[in-house]
Amino acid sequence: VEDALHATRAAVEEGIVAGGGVALLRASLACKPKGLSQDEQVGYNIILRACRAPLTQIADNAGADGSVICEKVADMDGNVGYNAATGKFEDLMKAGIIDPTKVTRTALQNAASVSMLLLTSDALIVEKPKKEEKKGGPPEEDMY
Repeated sequence: VEDALHATRAAVEEGIVAGGGVALLRASLACKPKGLSQDEQVGYNIILRACRAPLTQIADNAGADGSVICEKVADMDGNVGYNAATGKFEDLMKAGIIDPTKVTRTALQNAASVSMLLLTSDALIVEKPKKEEKKGGPPEEDMY
């Protein structure tokens, strides 16, 4: 309930865009900078892939081939996108599949900010993930 309230407030503040990852995909298609350094091009490509990820994952989760769906939507115009509930391509605004503009905008700004931070850093420290022991259930090896 609290998430819905915040989303509604964000929509009132800045409006709405087509949901289902379409707005981010359209944003990535609209940006074609020239004269980037090699490092900047790497960062740009990362952001492009990240902008395609929501639509690709939604389609994958619906049992479709996400990369194919993403390419088809990229060739379409406006608010037309993939409705995972019906498996059809349609105007997502008319179908009620929407996202608050503020949420989409800040996600893109934050991604750009983190990408630039990583590109301008000389070193990066990460925590190596720990292997978790599986508790309960049958043993991994054959018992016989």
